[in-house]
Amino acid sequence: MAAAAPLPPVATAPPGGAAGRAAAAGPEGPASAGARAEGAEGLFVVLGAGLAAASHPLLYVKLLIQVGHEPLPPTVGRNVLGRKVLYLPGFFTYARHIVEVDGKRGLFRGLTPRLISSTLSTITRGSVKKAFPLEDMEHVSNKDDVKTSLRKVVKETSHEMMMQCVSRVVSHPLHVISMRCMVQFVGREVKYSGVFSAIGRIFKEEGILGFFVGLIPHILGDVIFLWCCNLLAHFINTYAVDDNFSQASVIRSYTKFVMGIAVSMLTYPFLLVGDLMAVNNCGLRAGLPPYAPAFTSWIHCWRYLSAQGQLFRGSSLLFRRAPMPAACFPID
Repeated sequence: MAAAAPLPPVATAPPGGAAGRAAAAGPEGPASAGARAEGAEGLFVVLGAGLAAASHPLLYVKLLIQVGHEPLPPTVGRNVLGRKVLYLPGFFTYARHIVEVDGKRGLFRGLTPRLISSTLSTITRGSVKKAFPLEDMEHVSNKDDVKTSLRKVVKETSHEMMMQCVSRVVSHPLHVISMRCMVQFVGREVKYSGVFSAIGRIFKEEGILGFFVGLIPHILGDVIFLWCCNLLAHFINTYAVDDNFSQASVIRSYTKFVMGIAVSMLTYPFLLVGDLMAVNNCGLRAGLPPYAPAFTSWIHCWRYLSAQGQLFRGSSLLFRRAPMPAACFPID
């Protein structure tokens, strides 16, 4: 699962002691300013939950493809060169199949634990940011000392990494439950029917570590994504974008966004491995052969996918070429 969107920076205390803080809080006083901050945090929780709910069908289909579930046969099409190729069903065809089997509500299987996971992640990030505020550094432009600029990026990325890692650890148990609820579609199981019953089942069968299967590759993917994205954007803005160019500021504002898209493709295998480990060998059909062997570790899973050429399985939901022969996919 992708990383939760960071909260806006928390304003640091202005100089001048109590008088300065009271002035910054405005005529309504510090209590009102605190209430506004809490209101903003609540708004981000609601927005995060809404985004999670809206994107859930997309995540649901992606997960079923990640575990290798292909309930529909491939169709014959043509590539850009006009050659006949086999295409596996895309998102819309796959989603329509889920609706035919489970109805429209079936597209939101596993949504409740995912909403709880998203909420925990957002609240945790806000709490960590308040507990460990990032000290303000003066704005550094392209003309300033390169070492100072790089030090600012490293400091901000380290702080963001800490928030992301803590929020990932806190929200991961609910992520595991959500994944397992969704992949029950494969075998039509009802083993994980509710959040509390799922918590009890996992604890009874796998112990406390069962809530954190797949955590390491997820954290590694988050850390690599943050550092690569921020450092690449910094070096491009510093060395590749000329200040004399009239649209330099506009280009710099989009650099990090573009780098995020590129780096997310490179770190996708970590997301895939983490999700597969969350459902592997848990008693559900999607975590057992023929979909996957019982992996002994996430490294074993990575090596298996790499040998099969499947490290990017599920990264595309629209145009999916079927490997040859197509019969190698499990067809229900």
